[in-house]
Amino acid sequence: MWSVCVSIVCVCVSVLLHQAISQPPTESDTYTECTDGYHWDPQTQHCKDINECETIPEACKGEMKCFNHYGGYLCLPRSASVFPDSDPPNQIPTGVGNTSSEPYNPCPTGYEAHGDSCVDVDECEQGHDCQPSQECINTEGSFTCQCPNGYRKVGTECIDIDECRYRYCQHRCVNVPGSFSCQCEPGFQLAGNNRSCIDVDECDMGAPCSQRCYNTYGTFLCRCEQGYELEPDGFTCKDIDECSFSSYLCQHQCINEPGKFSCVCPEGYQLLGTRLCQDINECETGVHQCTDSQTCVNIHGGHQCVDTNGCQEPYVQVSNNRCVCPVSKPGCQDLPFSIVHRYMSITSERSVPSDLFQIQATSVYPGAYNTFRIRSGDDSGDFYIRQINNISAMLVLARAVTGPKEYVLDLEMVSVNPLMSYQTSSALRLSVYVGPHAF
Repeated sequence: MWSVCVSIVCVCVSVLLHQAISQPPTESDTYTECTDGYHWDPQTQHCKDINECETIPEACKGEMKCFNHYGGYLCLPRSASVFPDSDPPNQIPTGVGNTSSEPYNPCPTGYEAHGDSCVDVDECEQGHDCQPSQECINTEGSFTCQCPNGYRKVGTECIDIDECRYRYCQHRCVNVPGSFSCQCEPGFQLAGNNRSCIDVDECDMGAPCSQRCYNTYGTFLCRCEQGYELEPDGFTCKDIDECSFSSYLCQHQCINEPGKFSCVCPEGYQLLGTRLCQDINECETGVHQCTDSQTCVNIHGGHQCVDTNGCQEPYVQVSNNRCVCPVSKPGCQDLPFSIVHRYMSITSERSVPSDLFQIQATSVYPGAYNTFRIRSGDDSGDFYIRQINNISAMLVLARAVTGPKEYVLDLEMVSVNPLMSYQTSSALRLSVYVGPHAF
């Protein structure tokens, strides 16, 4: 039998020598004639195949190629290959019978007779010598031993292929017997091709950020809302105590709150913006308890209700805030002729020296000169008078004072006319209220 491979397709051509096979030779018979395609060889006493490709001129036409085989020849395409068997099927020694104990098999190795045909033997089912790690693959007339996927054959053994050497994985490769697996670095996951790694959005997967989460390539970041700071663990946010950083955040008092702070003002004040305190004018807002016979005087952090008629004996009232002492009364001789009531408020811890109040004469006698002094109310020396000119002077705060505190100062202007030997005086009774705070 001949195996013919044309364009990778193997064709098995069986030539059965029916005449030679049907009458096996015996010892007493002598053969000198051969079947077609053979001739008698006297030297070997055998029938010898005739090579028609050499003896027949142009045995094959056109693009066909001549291939000799036992008892004939084939015309096949030039791309075909023919592999002859080692022993011709009809080469039977003359006068020698079949003395083997096995039945005579006219088919080549790897085939067995089935009627008038030779059929392939499946060695993988009937017996083979493949290693346990190998897989038997039946072929026409034979078989092969193959290694499973992921292995390569070295000699007769199957050796695992280390696929990781070929960098099949984007990140990490883990070789296993017969295969491999890809693994990704933290923050990544395998793509659908099981080799590439894609970023994981940890923020969508429940990252342990207590407030804000920002996904980045391969990881994530936790951030905090305004007024909070990130703990060393990188996940937790804690409140920032802004009040502990500076005493100037609020003009009066700072109160820390979760994520923020707020400023509060003392009683009698209101917030101006978010940090400053502004005095509430209770006299303008009407939030006071002064009666009709009293006048509301606003001061820093509160108000005062003063009597509308503040004149005391021997003074008599001539207007809402002016009192006079009639010369007809004996007690008025050593007292200022008139007293005018005024009110003012200042803050605590005011920088000194500080000008507070300017005294201005309303009328001046011709030829007279005027002097100003603090007649009473300044036993501690916290104030002094700085005369500006003949008709005005300035009340000056000499030392810083802290409230709440109230001063009642009688500021006197003495007028002297030497030509007429005339002297008179008038007073400004100034009530100075010092607030409890420096604002």
